[in-house]
Amino acid sequence: MSKNQRNEEQDMNAREILNDPFLNKGTAFTQDEREQLGLVGMLPPQVQTIDEQSAQAYAQMKTKTSDLEKRLFLMEIFNTNRTLFYHMFSQHVEEFNPIVYDPTIAETIENYSKLFIDPQYAGYLDVNHPENIEATLKNAAGDRDIRLIVVTDAEGILGIGDWGTNGVDISVGKLMVYTAAAGIDPATVLPLVIDAGTNRQELLDDPQYLGNHHERIRGEKYYDFIDKFVQTAENLFPKLYLHWEDFGRGNAANILEKYRTQIPTFNDDIQGTGIVTLGGIFGALDITGEKLTDQVYLCYGGGTAGAGIASRVLREMMSEGLSEEEAYKRFFMVDKQGLLFDDMDDLTPQQRPFAKKRSDYDNADKLTDLLEVVKTVKPTILVGTSTQPNSFTKEIVEEMLKITERPIIFPISNPTKLAEASAEDLIAWSDGKAFVATGIPAGTVSYNGVDYIIGQANNALIYPGLGLGMLASEASLLTDEMIGAAAHSLSGIVNPGEPGAPVLPPFKYVADVSIKVAEAVAKKAQEQGLARAEEKDMAKAVRDFKWYPEYK
Repeated sequence: MSKNQRNEEQDMNAREILNDPFLNKGTAFTQDEREQLGLVGMLPPQVQTIDEQSAQAYAQMKTKTSDLEKRLFLMEIFNTNRTLFYHMFSQHVEEFNPIVYDPTIAETIENYSKLFIDPQYAGYLDVNHPENIEATLKNAAGDRDIRLIVVTDAEGILGIGDWGTNGVDISVGKLMVYTAAAGIDPATVLPLVIDAGTNRQELLDDPQYLGNHHERIRGEKYYDFIDKFVQTAENLFPKLYLHWEDFGRGNAANILEKYRTQIPTFNDDIQGTGIVTLGGIFGALDITGEKLTDQVYLCYGGGTAGAGIASRVLREMMSEGLSEEEAYKRFFMVDKQGLLFDDMDDLTPQQRPFAKKRSDYDNADKLTDLLEVVKTVKPTILVGTSTQPNSFTKEIVEEMLKITERPIIFPISNPTKLAEASAEDLIAWSDGKAFVATGIPAGTVSYNGVDYIIGQANNALIYPGLGLGMLASEASLLTDEMIGAAAHSLSGIVNPGEPGAPVLPPFKYVADVSIKVAEAVAKKAQEQGLARAEEKDMAKAVRDFKWYPEYK
C-alpha cells in the first residue's frame, strides 16, 4: 500500500472502506492494516489470502442450483469486493462468462427493475434532461480516472430487444468481460445507460419499471442529446475510449459513422461481431488454402449485426484487391422480406448497398425462401444473425455442399433457442465437411471418430483485447486497418492441421487471445501515427497497462 493511498484511506472511516468495492479486501486485511484503518473488531480474526477467499466463494457459488442464482451471488461479491470478483472470474473465465454475461444476463435485464438494489457505480442518463449530463458523469465517476465507457440505450439487445433503463445491466456485464479477459482496471471503467424511453408496452404498463414511462424519443432531440453526451464525456475524460452497445438499427450506424473519425470509439454490434466472424472465416481459409476474394457471402439477417459483419468482410475483400463493385457482386443479404432488392422501400441505409436488381433474377418472386436463395446465388459462406431458429436446414447444407467442398456456416444468433441451427446437426448433415462457428457456447461434436471443436463467434474474443490495445497505445482513432489487424491476430492460437480443429480459438484461451489482439491493434496504431502513448514499445505498453486482480 503506497503512502498516498494509506493517507487517503485514513481520511475515510472504517465502514466507508468496507463499503467501497475498490478498496474492500474483507478478511484479507492484515492485522497491521486493520489497526491502521480502524478495522479492529469489524472483521473475523482469521486473515485470509485472496486465493482462500476465492476458493471459499467459488465453493459457495457451486451450491446454487441455477445460473441466475449463481449470477446474483457473484453480483453480491462484485458489489462489495471488485478485486476478489475478478480474481475468481479470471480463474474460471470460461465457466463464469455465460453466467455473468450472455446468456444469463438476459434474465436479469428483463427483471432489473424488480431486482434493483445497487446501482453498481453505473450512470443513468435521462434524454429529457440534457442539462444533467455533466453532473451524472461526474457523480457516477467520482474521483476515478475513467478511461473506458460502455454506453447503451438498450433498444436492440440481441435476442431480447428493447428493455429501456433495464439495459444498463448489459453495460455492466460488458465491462466485466473487458476486465476479466483483458485486464482493464475496473476502477477506470464506467457503465452507462441512456434512457430515451421504451417501446416495450409491458414496461410502459409496469408500475415497478424504473425508467421513463414514455415511448422512445427520436430524431433531433435524441441526436442532440447524444452529441452533448459525447462532447461532455470527452471533456471530462480526455483519454476516453467510448464503446456503444445494443443501440437500435435505426441509430447504431448513424452514431458510429458520425464519431468514428473524430474520437476513439467502437460499436461492438457493428464492428465486434464483424471482426470475430472475419477471424473465423480466416481460420477456415487457413485450413483450405482458399482466398477470401474467391468466396460468395450470404447474410441471413440484415439487422445491425448482419449488415455490420457483411460490411466488415466486404471491406477486407477490397483490401485484398477487389474493387468495390466486384466485392458487392459477391455479397447477398436476406432479411424478413427475403433477398433484398433495390426497389424495396423499407431498406435501411446499411442494407441498401447490398440490395440487388430484381430484373437480374428470373425467379425473384421465389427468393423469399432461403433454400431457393442458396440454390440461386450459390454461397460458399452462410452467416446467420436472423434470430430465426432452425432456419439452416439439412437441405440448405446439402445444397451448399454442391457449391463448395468445405462450406463455411456460422449460425451466430443467440441465445440458444434462437440459433439458426445446432453445431451437431451441421456437422452431421455435412458429413463433417462444414466449418462451423456458433454464437453460443457449443460442446465438442463427435462424428465418425473425429472430435470437432466448435469455435464460438463470441465478440469477447475481440473487444477486450481491442480495448486494451486502444488504451495502452492511447490511439486517437480506431481505424479499419486496426480492425483488420485484430481479425488476423486470431489465427495461430490453435493448430489448423488437427482434425476437427476450430476456426476460432476456444474461449478458454481468451486471456492469451486478448494480449495478441491488443498488441496487433497497438502496433497498427503506431504504424499509422495514431498512438499517443509515451512508451514506444507497444508490446511493453500493453503488458504495463494490464491490471491484475491482486490486493495492493
